[in-house]
Formats: sequence, C-alpha cells, structure tokens
Amino acid sequence: QLQFEESGGGLVQPGGTLRLSCTISGLTSDYPVIGWIRQAPGKEREGISCIDSRGDSKWYRGSVNRRFTISRDGAQDTVYLTMTSLKPEDTGVYYCAVDRSRCPPIRYDAWGRGTQVTVSS
Repeated sequence: QLQFEESGGGLVQPGGTLRLSCTISGLTSDYPVIGWIRQAPGKEREGISCIDSRGDSKWYRGSVNRRFTISRDGAQDTVYLTMTSLKPEDTGVYYCAVDRSRCPPIRYDAWGRGTQVTVSS
C-alpha cells in the first residue's frame, strides 16, 4: 500500500522559492513515474511535472518550465520539486502522485493528500 508524505509548502512572496518534498512508502517498480499535480483555487487539478524511475525523463507543464525543477532520490523513494520565481498563479494545493505508465501520464494512479502553496505579498 502506498503512503505519501508531502512537505515544504507554505506562504511565500512573489519571486520567492520553495522546495517541496514527497517520500513514498511502499513504492515498487510497478510505479516508475512520480509527479506533482497542482489544484489552483476554483480550477481542476493539472499535472505540472513528472520524472521517471531513472531520472532520465522529465516533463514540465509550459507555465512552470524553466522555473520549477523536479528531482528524485531513488534510494529514499523521495521526489523533490524546487520552485523558483514563484508567481501568484502558482498558488494551489500540490499533490505528489505516481503512475504505472509514462511521464506525463494521462491520469495518475494514486496521489497524496497535498501541501498548500500560497504565493502572495
């Protein structure tokens, strides 16, 4: 059974930086893809970044490309999302998620409870 432990969210000013972490217990090779989903207020969830098991393949949504960086510590089954130059429109709940297929997936198989990120002055 998968268990997600997400952390690192908070309140930050525009232009600031946050680093999200997610450690997944029970992770197996059945789920080679780990990613982050974001749900902004009043909007549907959207995938924003993912990484494969070896860290060779990464994907970013266009709106976060060159500002966000995803990385993975395979030995610890932990994935990080370093977010720089944050904008108010980056505000939302960020969920760590896994998938059996590809990066990016059509729809993730499982996700955590999320961590709140608020970008505001």
